[in-house]
Amino acid sequence: AGGIAEMSQEVSDKTRDTTDSLDALGNTTAVTGKGFAIGSAVFTALALMNAFADAVGLQEVNLLDEVVLPGIILGAALLFVFAALTMLSVGSDAEAIMYECRSQLNEKWEHSTPLDSQKCVDICTTESVKEMVIPGLLAIFMPIVVGLMIGPRCLLGLLAGSISSGFLLAVMMSNAGGAWDNA
Repeated sequence: AGGIAEMSQEVSDKTRDTTDSLDALGNTTAVTGKGFAIGSAVFTALALMNAFADAVGLQEVNLLDEVVLPGIILGAALLFVFAALTMLSVGSDAEAIMYECRSQLNEKWEHSTPLDSQKCVDICTTESVKEMVIPGLLAIFMPIVVGLMIGPRCLLGLLAGSISSGFLLAVMMSNAGGAWDNA
């Protein structure tokens, strides 16, 4: 609401102050909610990892083991690959929307055709689903492949690496998103 009020020339200063207060309240609520969501996700993942270790009979795991350590590194890297693919997806979708808007504006100026916002919505929905296929398959099949080809100790390392780097990545992205929102 604050951004709309700021762009509008017909809004009083009092309205702008009110929308700024509401915007700050919303940001505070979002930050608090994100913290709880990240924390609960980490604790849930740790509980599931512990359940997996119990199910396969791993009572003790040496972090320097020749199978566990590569799993930890792979798990930590997997999150960054997933995040990068997701961000590339957003960028390519935004570019496709930009080209569609440019095309529609050119048509409007040249032939007075009406703008079709549904095409942009279609790009958002269809392209975003297409772009998320590879990250989704990566998240589903990487643990299966590691578990079947290398074994449960490496898979436990993969899970530990994913959880630890996932926690840090989530906190960093949450803070960065809040900073961009308030920039």
